[in-house]
Amino acid sequence: MRRFETGPRLLAIGLAMLAGFVDALGFLKLGGLFVSFMSGNSTRMAVGLAGDVPNGLAAAVLIAAFVGGVMTGATIGRVAGRWRRQAVLAFVLTALAMAAAAATLGIGPYPAPLLMAAAMGAANAVFQRDGEVSVGVTYMTGTLVKLGQHLAAALAGGPRFAWVPYLLLWLGLVAGAIAGAAVFPVLGLRALWIATAGAALLLAAAAALGPTRER
Repeated sequence: MRRFETGPRLLAIGLAMLAGFVDALGFLKLGGLFVSFMSGNSTRMAVGLAGDVPNGLAAAVLIAAFVGGVMTGATIGRVAGRWRRQAVLAFVLTALAMAAAAATLGIGPYPAPLLMAAAMGAANAVFQRDGEVSVGVTYMTGTLVKLGQHLAAALAGGPRFAWVPYLLLWLGLVAGAIAGAAVFPVLGLRALWIATAGAALLLAAAAALGPTRER
């Protein structure tokens, strides 16, 4: 995160906000399951399979949709090359629009959450280095670890503000989740249209940044 210039860094924070917004909608709709936080779903799956099998299977299906999204995003990014960010964000935008349409039209209880999970999985392919995710925008455990490490380094006389980008990334996800939780009681999953608009803005921002210079 610290290696990125200001533009990509702001894009990453925006993606974290989008992920928090979408995950809050999914969490509230699914009664405690997630569409982007797969560590939580893995625990819910394990606990469910030991007692509440249907809930455990629901978590497993969401994990599969997320992994499918990761695979799709990685494939699109590999084909798009230096325009990876824009191409992957276009897929995220499309998946969220489809999820919003499914929720608005009432097309069953499953299509929208599965599309949401796929979109969140793909979002992690926006920032890659050497074929690996360089910034996880839908999960914050690693970000909080780095935040703690850089805070400790700062207290020991190291770089004073190296922890700030990680704090901002985490705060972006939290702010997005607060917004999602605030609008859900009024709009339900129709609030995905807001997420779709946000994804469109992020795609426009990525287009303005131009092709990536990362390897």
